[in-house]
Amino acid sequence: MVKEHKFFINGEWRTSPRKVQIKNPFNGEIVGEVFFATPDDLEDAVISAQNAFEETKKLPSYKRAEILEFISNEISKRREEFAEMITKEMGKPISFSRTEVDRAVFTFKIASEEAKRINGEIIPLDLASHSERRYGLVKRFPIGVILAITPFNFPLNLVAHKVAPAIAAGNSIILKPSSQTPIVSIMLAEIIEKSDYPTGGFNLVPCKADEIELLVRDDRIKMVTFTGSSEVGWKLKNIAGKKRVTLELGGNAAVVVEPDANLDYAVKRIALGSFAQAGQSCIAVQRIYVHKDIYSEFEERFVEETKKLKLGNPFEPDTIVGPLVDENAAIKTENWVNEAVQNGAKILIGGKRNGTFYEPTILVDVKPEMKVSCQEVFAPVVTLEKYDSFEEAIDKVNNSRYGLQAGVFTNDIRKIFYAFEKIDVGGVIINDYPTYRIDHMPYGGVKDSGFGREGLRYAIEEMTELKLMVLNFT
Repeated sequence: MVKEHKFFINGEWRTSPRKVQIKNPFNGEIVGEVFFATPDDLEDAVISAQNAFEETKKLPSYKRAEILEFISNEISKRREEFAEMITKEMGKPISFSRTEVDRAVFTFKIASEEAKRINGEIIPLDLASHSERRYGLVKRFPIGVILAITPFNFPLNLVAHKVAPAIAAGNSIILKPSSQTPIVSIMLAEIIEKSDYPTGGFNLVPCKADEIELLVRDDRIKMVTFTGSSEVGWKLKNIAGKKRVTLELGGNAAVVVEPDANLDYAVKRIALGSFAQAGQSCIAVQRIYVHKDIYSEFEERFVEETKKLKLGNPFEPDTIVGPLVDENAAIKTENWVNEAVQNGAKILIGGKRNGTFYEPTILVDVKPEMKVSCQEVFAPVVTLEKYDSFEEAIDKVNNSRYGLQAGVFTNDIRKIFYAFEKIDVGGVIINDYPTYRIDHMPYGGVKDSGFGREGLRYAIEEMTELKLMVLNFT
């Protein structure tokens, strides 16, 4: 019997005439059936969230902290259940699914701590004679109903990065999860229901992508926070009106390897950052630039390291490369690689598709205008290129419409700071792959990779409004 999953509005579990099957991309098995919200349900969710905000905004910081810690602890108790569902829904290898659950536990835990320190400040205003004996009191206030739209590739932790800071700040939330991976969010809703967050403060509405645009346009929504493709993200921003928008979008992350790098470490980390969970991360390595003096050695060792990565059943603990989320994604990858080869690129390893699987693939002789270089592949495909000077390498990194994160392997302090100042991205990672992230750091991009920052304290700032009170003691 296939399990049915309801959605969650105003503290109630609901069904609808719409029901969607969620399939395992590894073997095609039906994971579950999920009821999708209708436009009438979306309206109810907005009303519910509006009403709940009158309660959530009054919650003292210690109470918000307790709620977040409860959620963190409950996720930890269900660690294996969450990990298995992540693997079933999107095909992520189980070892990485367990890591994602651990990260979500950490994310809610840090949000609990940040809820206690949403600080204001006292500002002396007597910088001019007319303002003697006056002080400013600055405080942060929650902004209202937040609409969170999340992707398939981290169906728990990227949800946590929106829900946790929203609760920490005292906002109410409407969550629209990916239509490919909604069950993990439903499991999270079960935990939030048992917390003391006010009824209606959290609403879960799996629905059709075009229908969520009704809420993006809705003036009752005070903020839209979106993680997903650049094309969808910028479209949503264009229709969002005057409300706040945070966009965490795509990338084609680059990494630079200098001659003084620890090559053993760099090769292993870059291979993992390129191909783990089939490259389905917006900060997965996509472009690799290696100094000419070490290029031949790096290429040989990188190919050998790639051969060691196990591709296959995502439930086997040593699997590194699982399936892509669906066959369409694998076919798109196949077409892009074939197109590159037809235009002069060469395959060092990989280049074959089998259903939803695509082999880890290394391409050389790639031109910057090829899709595998200038667009986001979101698959286990990387390009490899040599360079003459460090300045040239940085120029190559910047030759992209994206700017999320970049990696640089070097121990030269002058080059480190040159990279930090010159690379046009949201995060420069030194002596590690650009896929590095810990969940409290500021995270976000520039150019077509979006704007705004996540990472608990930084997301809380996005989700609150500064208000000033002036005290006159004259």
